[in-house]
Amino acid sequence: MVTVNLWSGLRRLTDGEQAVQVQAGTLREMLDALVTAHPGLGPVIKAGVSITVDGVITPNMNTPIHEGQEIYLIQRIKGG
Repeated sequence: MVTVNLWSGLRRLTDGEQAVQVQAGTLREMLDALVTAHPGLGPVIKAGVSITVDGVITPNMNTPIHEGQEIYLIQRIKGG
């Protein structure tokens, strides 16, 4: 299980939970598990989010993840 920390705007879609635990081995599996557990997150995730793993923005959805890592789902950060 990994713990995913959510930005405050998403908490209304997870019954107020600040962090959600899901079973996942990669970031892609994590996003899929989040939508399965909390379907209201689907449109937000589909629109685009950024993910930090241990403080680093990680765009590769095939990145392996494991229990104990610090994972945050945050609003999409775009360069410009």
